[in-house]
Amino acid sequence: MEKIKLPAALMLLAACGMGTGALAANGQRPNVIIILADDVGYGDVSCNGSKTISTPNVDRLAAEGVRFTNAHTTAATSTPARYSLLTGQYPWRKKGTGVATGDAGMIISPGQYTIADMFKGLGYATGVIGKWHLGLGETGKQDWNGVITPYIDQIGFDYSYIIPATGDRVPCVWVSQGRVVGLDPADPISVSYTTPFPGEPTGKDNPELLRLKPSYTHDNAIVNGISRIGYMKGGKAALWVDEQIGDVITEKSVAFIDRNAKKPFFLYLCTHDIHVPRVPNPRFVGKSGMGARGDAILEFDYTVGKVLDALDRNGLSKNTIVILSSDNGPVTDDGYQDGAITMLGNHKPWWIYRGGKYSIYEAGTRVPMIVRWGAQIKKPMVQDALVCQVDILASLASLMGVEIPQNGAPDSRNSLATLLGRSKSGREYVVEQNSQGTLSILMPDGWKYIEPSTSTKVRSAFTGVEYGNSPEPQLYMVLKDPGETTDLASSNPEKVRALAAKLQQIQASPYTGGKN
Repeated sequence: MEKIKLPAALMLLAACGMGTGALAANGQRPNVIIILADDVGYGDVSCNGSKTISTPNVDRLAAEGVRFTNAHTTAATSTPARYSLLTGQYPWRKKGTGVATGDAGMIISPGQYTIADMFKGLGYATGVIGKWHLGLGETGKQDWNGVITPYIDQIGFDYSYIIPATGDRVPCVWVSQGRVVGLDPADPISVSYTTPFPGEPTGKDNPELLRLKPSYTHDNAIVNGISRIGYMKGGKAALWVDEQIGDVITEKSVAFIDRNAKKPFFLYLCTHDIHVPRVPNPRFVGKSGMGARGDAILEFDYTVGKVLDALDRNGLSKNTIVILSSDNGPVTDDGYQDGAITMLGNHKPWWIYRGGKYSIYEAGTRVPMIVRWGAQIKKPMVQDALVCQVDILASLASLMGVEIPQNGAPDSRNSLATLLGRSKSGREYVVEQNSQGTLSILMPDGWKYIEPSTSTKVRSAFTGVEYGNSPEPQLYMVLKDPGETTDLASSNPEKVRALAAKLQQIQASPYTGGKN
């Protein structure tokens, strides 16, 4: 790995004797890998206490790093949570950050500062592999048969091998460096999110062609015997094989590590597991005893293991920061009849918390999170401090000695000491949102305020998850009542007023440039 002059933050760690090891001796910047799972709940990994699932590779990370019990995303759905992680900005500050369709335009604008920009500016190799779900090109105008522009190379990623949106949305193809992989020019791709293509079968009209039937809404274009959201025709040679998605993401990630082993790199690795459709590789089928959802968790854990093995093989484990988390909380039935509910047994993906994906309650945004850095974290520890993924950008910027540009990462705070287990002091607050845009504010002392909502949706008719919307404000003491069973708003009007005012102040606050 090439040697680069260390920034002040790294020199300070070395001067303090905080596990300097090869870092200080070789004068190397650390590599950084963010492994972001999809829909994996707090209770879906065994290191968080679950006895109904085994995730030995995730557990290995926890045994060598800092495991967080109070880590949060900014949103209970994929697109806004991912937006915040990459930009350091709450999604409600920018219009158009809701769950993206497969033909959505780029939500992160070219020129908007990202964590990839930061690392690219330091001379790192930067890559994104796996599920993207933040839009490409211009809405509905993507050239799936040529070069997609604007593309994510304009927001800091030199290398990409991605699923454009989600596994249950068309187009069902891989995109690398702005082009669909393996496309036959004689069989061009067409995509629509409004109108079916004549002659193309759909799950709604041709259920006899399906090997995995939808439970709701996922009844449009059929790809590999599975109906999706949206309509697509053409591109037969480029279509992914669902059972191979996990392996492709794993292989491309390992290859990226191997290829860049001699220089600093940043890898944003986004697994498709355990998002629907859950079609794990046959070698995992039946191994969890919980059907496809449980088997997909095992496939996710396999990916983690292969990445850790690649770091070991290249001698990079000590000086690579690995951050593992999930984009939002868990969901069981999310559109397909895959036995996720009937085969759940005693497993509790949401653990002791209320809600799940889409919800403003804790299980929607409280997620697994582990940080490992062999050169600095010498023994495993459990961190109970309040942390949020939105702070990853500013924390790593501080470590690297990077000054965040004006108006960049406005909501990201330097939580480096907390992430490395050096401090038990957590965030001052975390603002979160559900799928309808209802906001909550969670304080480090456990008080949680949920703003009144104009939405009349209380519970999803499809997933069964409580959204948490109410015309009245809600107040919970999460430390004493993690299941949010008792609304304390009526008996604590002063606390309600104080937290409501705090939330309004945050919403109205100007950009801070990533500074406290």
